[in-house]
Amino acid sequence: MDGFSFQSVKTTLVQSGAVLHLSSLLAERGLSRPLFVTDAMLIELGVVVPSIDHLRETCSSVTVFDGIEPDPSERVVGACLEVFESGQCDSVIAIGGGSSMDVAKVVSVLASGQQALSEIYGVGMVSSPRVPLFLAPTTAGTGSEVTPVAIITTGETTKAGVSSPVLLPDVAILDASLTLGLPQHITAMTGIDAMVHAIEAYTSKIKKNPISDMLALRALTLLAGNIRTVLRAPDDVSAREAMLLGSMFAGQAFANAPVGAVHALAYPLGGHYHIPHGLSNSLMLPTVLSFNAEICPELYTELAAVIPGAARSAQGLIDWLKALIDDSGLPATLAQADIPEKALAMLAKDAMFQQRLLINNPREVDEATALRLYRDAWSGWS
Repeated sequence: MDGFSFQSVKTTLVQSGAVLHLSSLLAERGLSRPLFVTDAMLIELGVVVPSIDHLRETCSSVTVFDGIEPDPSERVVGACLEVFESGQCDSVIAIGGGSSMDVAKVVSVLASGQQALSEIYGVGMVSSPRVPLFLAPTTAGTGSEVTPVAIITTGETTKAGVSSPVLLPDVAILDASLTLGLPQHITAMTGIDAMVHAIEAYTSKIKKNPISDMLALRALTLLAGNIRTVLRAPDDVSAREAMLLGSMFAGQAFANAPVGAVHALAYPLGGHYHIPHGLSNSLMLPTVLSFNAEICPELYTELAAVIPGAARSAQGLIDWLKALIDDSGLPATLAQADIPEKALAMLAKDAMFQQRLLINNPREVDEATALRLYRDAWSGWS
């Protein structure tokens, strides 16, 4: 076996109510003026209010930025950075979904003033230090709290990534209380997103390794074993924590063994039609798995073996995921998601710009193949 490297976050704190330890984590590091990054809806729902109030009781100052939007743009990053600077902040905390954490990661680097956003896009382009960074997810999906990647929207339909170990936070916090009562459709989309991370990491062509494999299998075990519970009983703390752990393990896996064609074909859907990332992955998942299964049936069989109730075969994995998508109430086809059939050729062309992902797929995908996959995903599985 060729050599490999593996990187992840240095410290992880897993405990219900753990976000109320943030002030101690800051004090241990001599910090007292955090920027708190979140979205307005989480404040309105009261999810992050206890955390903010607790910090305000113990810190010199707490500056809140709640302007996070889905698929955050460069404009949002710039606005967040301005708030950091005006508040004379010394650290960044993000409690929210992947968008909040991605913006926080980027701002923690830009805050040093040594590089502009345009200079850090790509792999390994961050050369400046960052300010201390603490991340806590409110969904069990993106795994962003343990990945060295941030995705930023750069135009009307385009996105770019920043990938550097510098983006790994000082502390990742998994607090199941933040996810209680999450709406069913968001629970389903984010849970399937995490499963895609695990599945694609396990079949990643270039950087698949024993550690990422171990994490991907454990992630899928936890996610598949608990997703129906959290859909049925959204306040089940144990199941919510298991989902968070599964999402984190999947994040650690794909941060080191990158994702492939499901993500590559999902990105144009999000870029053009602003479909949530987890849903766009879900829409492409069965079709891409069926395509890949001809090349790596044994790997899919190994994944199916850790899923309760799935037949131990590549088709068993695919059938189980189809049933989950149907039962969750999510759209099952591109047509059901209101993607016009006439757009499929454009989507296939745009997917070819995702070569950094396509090279990881176990089976080659060219533009003609991408169009066929989009057509299959548009018309359905039968």
